[in-house]
Amino acid sequence: MTATRSPAPLRLSSFARARDAWPLDPAVVHLNHGSFGAVPTAVVAHQDALRRRADLSPVEWFPRIAERVREARERTAPFVGARADDSAFVPNASAAATVVYNALQLKVGDEILVTDHGYGAVTMGARRLARRFGATVKTVSVPLLATDDETVQHFEDARTDHTRLIVVDQITSSTARRFPTRRITEAAADHGIRTLVDGAHAPGLIPNAAIAGGGDWWFGNMHKWPCAPRGSALLVTQADDRQDLWPLIDSWGAPEPFPGRFDTQGTIDATTYLSTPTAIEFIEREFGWAATREAMIEMADAGAEAIAGALRPYSTDEPLTALPAPVPSMRLIRLPPGLGATREDADELRMQLLDETGVETAFTSFQGVGYYRMSVHLYTEGTDFDAFVERCVPQLLQRAGIRTGIHSSTTII
Repeated sequence: MTATRSPAPLRLSSFARARDAWPLDPAVVHLNHGSFGAVPTAVVAHQDALRRRADLSPVEWFPRIAERVREARERTAPFVGARADDSAFVPNASAAATVVYNALQLKVGDEILVTDHGYGAVTMGARRLARRFGATVKTVSVPLLATDDETVQHFEDARTDHTRLIVVDQITSSTARRFPTRRITEAAADHGIRTLVDGAHAPGLIPNAAIAGGGDWWFGNMHKWPCAPRGSALLVTQADDRQDLWPLIDSWGAPEPFPGRFDTQGTIDATTYLSTPTAIEFIEREFGWAATREAMIEMADAGAEAIAGALRPYSTDEPLTALPAPVPSMRLIRLPPGLGATREDADELRMQLLDETGVETAFTSFQGVGYYRMSVHLYTEGTDFDAFVERCVPQLLQRAGIRTGIHSSTTII
């Protein structure tokens, strides 16, 4: 198969390859940044130094942890367009949703709206909330290629006099598209409906993501595109009742008002929070965030076309899904029929291909159709797409029962 014509590998300010700034296994092809992120070597070193400091003098470290976390909030919140006093660190996006759900009071017959693009764990939390009070959850079906206007209208059509809460993704995990959340949240507010905006993928991909997202509560992961250590997310709210929000762990910070009560969580490893500003500042210093988003767009477009081009001769449907509201770093490519039709099938396929080809991927399912959700970062290079085409495409076609005459190279380089 022909090599991918992709942008040249990005360089650090020292002129070294951008890939060299991440401690990624060179024996693995990394084409799934969106699931768990990847932490730059400089940030790993910074976090390791903090951990060593904590281990050298625990009695000095833990009583002062709230002050250190507060300082990290002050440096991190502006990155998403928020104030530190409106922001609390939490371990991840699902934890933020749980914090909000734990604070809400509903009545029998009340209604929560979610979408069929929603992240599974967040939707499960909404269902648990509904069960506690005898409320119901209604799923708003939004076509994959719905425009912003059509998306807003789907929510308007689904709303009833019983709707009390809307949970909506700013960037969808399964379908890699952006929703017009500010318009949705403003329309909901006109009817007295509260909104929880899942911005898990938004920080770094959308400037001032919390402001852009809107809603009574917004949350986003710092360990995805900002490349902070895993276990760092931000919950942002200016809601009048935000003093009803409590950490998932009761600790000595409980007497503090929001968000200070979130800064002390016993002996958890808060170095994930403390290292978050270092990650954000690393990318700004080496590349600039605006330039990073532009580079992601160029690389993602090139990779998606290369992979779709390899599948196109064997497809009855166009593999490259032209989303009406794409994001810089992710692209959606339709799989051959029969592959990834359910979430369980998609997850199993991800691990099978990793074991067999050494390529990290993310497969998703939407309305019974399987997709490859490709995601890139600054360390992505054109050879990664070549590896997917050479190793993964033949495996996918073989699993779909398509005869091609091409063979997969499963050598892991």
